[in-house]
Amino acid sequence: MIFLKSDEEIELLRISNQIVAKTLSELAKIIAPGVSTEQLNKVADEFIRDNHAVPGFFGYNGFPKSICTSVNEQVVHGIPSPNVILQEGDIISVDCGVYKNGFHGDSAYTFCVGNVKPEIIHLLRTTKNALYKGIEVAVEGKRLGDIGYAVQSYCEDHGFSVVREMIGHGVGRQLHEAPEVPNYGRKGNGIMLKTGMTIAIEPMINMGKRQLVFEKDGWTTRTIDRLPSAHFEHSVAIRRGKADILSSFEYIEQVLGNQAI
Repeated sequence: MIFLKSDEEIELLRISNQIVAKTLSELAKIIAPGVSTEQLNKVADEFIRDNHAVPGFFGYNGFPKSICTSVNEQVVHGIPSPNVILQEGDIISVDCGVYKNGFHGDSAYTFCVGNVKPEIIHLLRTTKNALYKGIEVAVEGKRLGDIGYAVQSYCEDHGFSVVREMIGHGVGRQLHEAPEVPNYGRKGNGIMLKTGMTIAIEPMINMGKRQLVFEKDGWTTRTIDRLPSAHFEHSVAIRRGKADILSSFEYIEQVLGNQAI
Protein backbone atom coordinates (compact mmCIF):
# COMPACT_ATOMS: atom_id res chain seq x y z
CA MET A 1 0.00 0.00 0.00
CA ILE A 2 1.23 3.48 -0.91
CA PHE A 3 0.62 6.09 1.78
CA LEU A 4 -0.09 9.63 0.63
CA LYS A 5 1.19 12.20 3.11
CA SER A 6 -0.46 15.41 4.21
CA ASP A 7 1.42 18.70 4.03
CA GLU A 8 1.98 18.47 7.79
CA GLU A 9 3.47 14.99 7.48
CA ILE A 10 5.71 16.12 4.62
CA GLU A 11 7.08 18.88 6.82
CA LEU A 12 7.95 16.29 9.49
CA LEU A 13 9.70 14.27 6.79
CA ARG A 14 11.61 17.40 5.83
CA ILE A 15 12.85 17.84 9.41
CA SER A 16 14.27 14.31 9.45
CA ASN A 17 15.81 14.73 6.02
CA GLN A 18 17.45 18.03 6.94
CA ILE A 19 19.13 16.33 9.90
CA VAL A 20 20.41 13.70 7.45
CA ALA A 21 21.75 16.49 5.22
CA LYS A 22 23.54 18.18 8.11
CA THR A 23 24.93 14.85 9.33
CA LEU A 24 26.47 14.21 5.92
CA SER A 25 27.98 17.70 5.99
CA GLU A 26 29.62 16.91 9.34
CA LEU A 27 31.20 13.87 7.70
CA ALA A 28 32.32 15.99 4.75
CA LYS A 29 34.46 17.96 7.22
CA ILE A 30 36.49 14.91 8.26
CA ILE A 31 36.59 12.60 5.23
CA ALA A 32 40.29 12.38 4.36
CA PRO A 33 43.09 9.84 3.95
CA GLY A 34 43.77 8.04 7.24
CA VAL A 35 40.23 8.29 8.60
CA SER A 36 38.43 5.04 9.39
CA THR A 37 34.84 4.38 8.41
CA GLU A 38 34.16 3.63 12.11
CA GLN A 39 35.21 7.22 12.93
CA LEU A 40 32.63 8.45 10.42
CA ASN A 41 29.98 6.26 12.05
CA LYS A 42 30.81 7.64 15.52
CA VAL A 43 30.54 11.26 14.36
CA ALA A 44 27.27 10.59 12.54
CA ASP A 45 25.71 8.72 15.46
CA GLU A 46 26.60 11.46 17.94
CA PHE A 47 25.40 14.27 15.67
CA ILE A 48 22.05 12.59 15.01
CA ARG A 49 21.44 11.94 18.71
CA ASP A 50 22.53 15.48 19.63
CA ASN A 51 19.72 16.65 17.35
CA HIS A 52 17.21 14.64 19.39
CA ALA A 53 16.77 12.06 16.63
CA VAL A 54 17.57 8.38 16.19
CA PRO A 55 19.83 6.81 13.53
CA GLY A 56 17.32 5.18 11.20
CA PHE A 57 19.68 2.44 10.04
CA PHE A 58 20.92 1.22 13.44
CA GLY A 59 19.33 -2.16 14.11
CA TYR A 60 17.27 -2.07 10.90
CA ASN A 61 16.91 -5.76 9.98
CA GLY A 62 19.92 -6.29 12.22
CA PHE A 63 22.23 -3.70 10.60
CA PRO A 64 24.92 -3.03 13.23
CA LYS A 65 25.84 0.61 12.56
CA SER A 66 24.26 4.05 12.14
CA ILE A 67 25.40 4.76 8.57
CA CYS A 68 26.41 2.73 5.52
CA THR A 69 29.92 3.38 4.23
CA SER A 70 30.74 1.86 0.83
CA VAL A 71 34.27 2.36 -0.51
CA ASN A 72 35.35 2.20 -4.16
CA GLU A 73 33.86 -0.97 -5.70
CA GLN A 74 31.39 -1.37 -2.84
CA VAL A 75 27.94 -0.30 -4.04
CA VAL A 76 25.76 -0.04 -0.93
CA HIS A 77 25.33 -1.25 2.65
CA GLY A 78 29.00 -1.26 3.60
CA ILE A 79 29.45 -1.66 7.37
CA PRO A 80 31.69 0.92 9.10
CA SER A 81 34.80 -0.62 10.63
CA PRO A 82 37.95 0.55 12.44
CA ASN A 83 39.84 -1.66 9.98
CA VAL A 84 38.67 0.22 6.88
CA ILE A 85 41.00 3.21 6.54
CA LEU A 86 40.36 5.70 3.74
CA GLN A 87 43.23 6.09 1.27
CA GLU A 88 44.20 8.86 -1.09
CA GLY A 89 42.22 8.49 -4.31
CA ASP A 90 39.36 6.48 -2.78
CA ILE A 91 35.69 7.30 -3.12
CA ILE A 92 33.19 6.59 -0.36
CA SER A 93 29.43 6.64 -0.54
CA VAL A 94 27.76 7.42 2.76
CA ASP A 95 24.09 6.50 3.12
CA CYS A 96 22.39 7.97 6.17
CA GLY A 97 18.96 7.66 7.74
CA VAL A 98 17.32 9.59 10.57
CA TYR A 99 14.11 8.91 12.48
CA LYS A 100 12.36 11.77 14.27
CA ASN A 101 8.77 12.75 15.02
CA GLY A 102 7.55 9.44 13.60
CA PHE A 103 9.13 9.89 10.15
CA HIS A 104 12.31 8.80 8.39
CA GLY A 105 14.83 10.79 6.40
CA ASP A 106 17.13 9.07 3.89
CA SER A 107 19.88 10.47 1.67
CA ALA A 108 23.29 9.47 0.31
CA TYR A 109 26.33 11.19 -1.17
CA THR A 110 29.56 9.85 -2.69
CA PHE A 111 32.65 11.71 -1.52
CA CYS A 112 36.16 11.93 -2.94
CA VAL A 113 39.07 11.13 -0.62
CA GLY A 114 41.90 13.45 -1.62
CA ASN A 115 42.71 13.53 -5.33
CA VAL A 116 40.58 11.14 -7.36
CA LYS A 117 41.16 10.06 -10.96
CA PRO A 118 39.26 12.17 -13.52
CA GLU A 119 37.40 9.17 -14.94
CA ILE A 120 36.08 8.34 -11.47
CA ILE A 121 35.02 11.95 -10.88
CA HIS A 122 33.14 11.67 -14.18
CA LEU A 123 31.29 8.63 -12.78
CA LEU A 124 30.34 10.59 -9.66
CA ARG A 125 29.15 13.63 -11.59
CA THR A 126 27.14 11.49 -13.97
CA THR A 127 25.46 9.67 -11.09
CA LYS A 128 24.61 12.90 -9.29
CA ASN A 129 23.27 14.47 -12.48
CA ALA A 130 21.20 11.33 -13.12
CA LEU A 131 19.59 11.75 -9.70
CA TYR A 132 18.38 15.21 -10.69
CA LYS A 133 17.24 13.89 -14.09
CA GLY A 134 15.04 11.46 -12.19
CA ILE A 135 13.78 14.17 -9.86
CA GLU A 136 12.80 16.36 -12.83
CA VAL A 137 10.14 13.81 -13.84
CA ALA A 138 9.06 12.93 -10.27
CA VAL A 139 5.86 14.95 -10.60
CA GLU A 140 2.14 14.29 -10.48
CA GLY A 141 0.88 12.57 -13.60
CA LYS A 142 4.17 10.92 -14.53
CA ARG A 143 4.89 7.25 -13.83
CA LEU A 144 7.63 5.38 -11.98
CA GLY A 145 9.00 4.16 -15.29
CA ASP A 146 9.64 7.77 -16.30
CA ILE A 147 12.00 8.18 -13.34
CA GLY A 148 13.83 4.95 -14.11
CA TYR A 149 14.09 5.78 -17.80
CA ALA A 150 15.51 9.24 -17.06
CA VAL A 151 18.22 7.80 -14.81
CA GLN A 152 19.05 4.81 -16.99
CA SER A 153 19.20 6.61 -20.32
CA TYR A 154 21.40 9.41 -18.96
CA CYS A 155 23.92 7.04 -17.35
CA GLU A 156 24.06 4.58 -20.22
CA ASP A 157 24.54 7.45 -22.68
CA HIS A 158 27.67 8.30 -20.66
CA GLY A 159 28.97 4.73 -20.85
CA PHE A 160 28.06 3.57 -17.34
CA SER A 161 25.83 0.75 -16.11
CA VAL A 162 22.82 0.83 -13.82
CA VAL A 163 22.50 -1.50 -10.83
CA ARG A 164 19.24 -3.48 -11.02
CA GLU A 165 19.15 -5.41 -7.73
CA MET A 166 19.22 -2.33 -5.47
CA ILE A 167 16.57 0.35 -5.98
CA GLY A 168 14.87 3.36 -4.45
CA HIS A 169 11.72 3.18 -2.37
CA GLY A 170 8.91 4.99 -0.66
CA VAL A 171 9.85 6.70 2.60
CA GLY A 172 7.68 7.86 5.47
CA ARG A 173 6.70 6.31 8.79
CA GLN A 174 8.74 3.32 7.62
CA LEU A 175 12.26 3.58 6.23
CA HIS A 176 11.25 1.46 3.24
CA GLU A 177 7.67 1.78 2.01
CA ALA A 178 5.90 1.12 -1.26
CA PRO A 179 6.48 1.82 -4.05
CA GLU A 180 9.79 0.41 -5.25
CA VAL A 181 11.64 3.00 -7.36
CA PRO A 182 13.98 1.32 -9.89
CA ASN A 183 16.75 3.26 -11.61
CA TYR A 184 15.80 1.69 -14.94
CA GLY A 185 12.55 1.47 -16.84
CA ARG A 186 10.40 2.53 -19.75
CA LYS A 187 8.59 5.80 -20.24
CA GLY A 188 4.91 5.65 -19.40
CA ASN A 189 5.18 2.40 -17.45
CA GLY A 190 4.53 1.71 -13.79
CA ILE A 191 2.51 3.31 -11.02
CA MET A 192 1.10 6.79 -11.59
CA LEU A 193 2.75 9.43 -9.40
CA LYS A 194 0.38 11.41 -7.18
CA THR A 195 0.77 14.45 -4.96
CA GLY A 196 1.56 13.33 -1.42
CA MET A 197 3.70 10.37 -2.42
CA THR A 198 7.16 10.53 -0.83
CA ILE A 199 9.97 8.52 -2.37
CA ALA A 200 13.73 8.09 -2.16
CA ILE A 201 15.39 8.22 -5.57
CA GLU A 202 18.88 6.77 -5.43
CA PRO A 203 20.88 5.94 -8.55
CA MET A 204 23.62 3.35 -7.97
CA ILE A 205 25.82 3.49 -11.04
CA ASN A 206 28.85 1.35 -11.94
CA MET A 207 31.86 2.18 -14.04
CA GLY A 208 31.97 -1.35 -15.42
CA LYS A 209 29.44 -4.18 -15.40
CA ARG A 210 26.12 -3.73 -13.60
CA GLN A 211 26.20 -7.08 -11.76
CA LEU A 212 26.77 -7.25 -7.99
CA VAL A 213 27.98 -9.79 -5.47
CA PHE A 214 27.52 -9.87 -1.71
CA GLU A 215 30.54 -9.76 0.57
CA LYS A 216 30.87 -12.35 3.36
CA ASP A 217 29.29 -10.02 5.93
CA GLY A 218 25.92 -10.52 4.23
CA TRP A 219 25.31 -6.78 3.88
CA THR A 220 27.97 -5.17 1.71
CA THR A 221 27.46 -5.39 -2.03
CA ARG A 222 30.26 -4.77 -4.51
CA THR A 223 30.64 -4.73 -8.27
CA ILE A 224 31.41 -8.11 -9.79
CA ASP A 225 34.38 -6.68 -11.73
CA ARG A 226 35.64 -4.59 -8.77
CA LEU A 227 35.38 -1.35 -10.74
CA PRO A 228 34.11 1.74 -8.85
CA SER A 229 30.47 2.46 -8.11
CA ALA A 230 28.76 5.74 -7.14
CA HIS A 231 25.56 6.42 -5.19
CA PHE A 232 23.56 9.62 -4.67
CA GLU A 233 20.13 9.81 -3.05
CA HIS A 234 17.43 12.36 -2.25
CA SER A 235 14.08 11.94 -0.55
CA VAL A 236 11.39 13.87 -2.44
CA ALA A 237 7.69 14.62 -2.23
CA ILE A 238 5.64 14.37 -5.41
CA ARG A 239 3.93 17.63 -6.34
CA ARG A 240 2.31 19.14 -9.39
CA GLY A 241 4.83 20.66 -11.78
CA LYS A 242 8.00 20.17 -9.69
CA ALA A 243 9.17 17.68 -7.08
CA ASP A 244 9.83 18.95 -3.56
CA ILE A 245 13.32 17.80 -2.50
CA LEU A 246 13.16 17.13 1.24
CA SER A 247 16.84 16.30 1.74
CA SER A 248 19.71 18.57 0.68
CA PHE A 249 23.29 18.56 -0.58
CA GLU A 250 23.64 22.28 0.15
CA TYR A 251 25.35 21.80 3.53
CA ILE A 252 27.81 19.29 2.06
CA GLU A 253 28.68 21.63 -0.78
CA GLN A 254 29.22 24.53 1.61
CA VAL A 255 31.85 22.40 3.35
CA LEU A 256 33.48 21.10 0.17
CA GLY A 257 33.49 24.42 -1.69
CA ASN A 258 35.14 24.11 -5.09
CA GLN A 259 35.93 20.46 -4.30
CA ALA A 260 32.24 19.53 -4.54
CA ILE A 261 31.19 17.15 -7.28
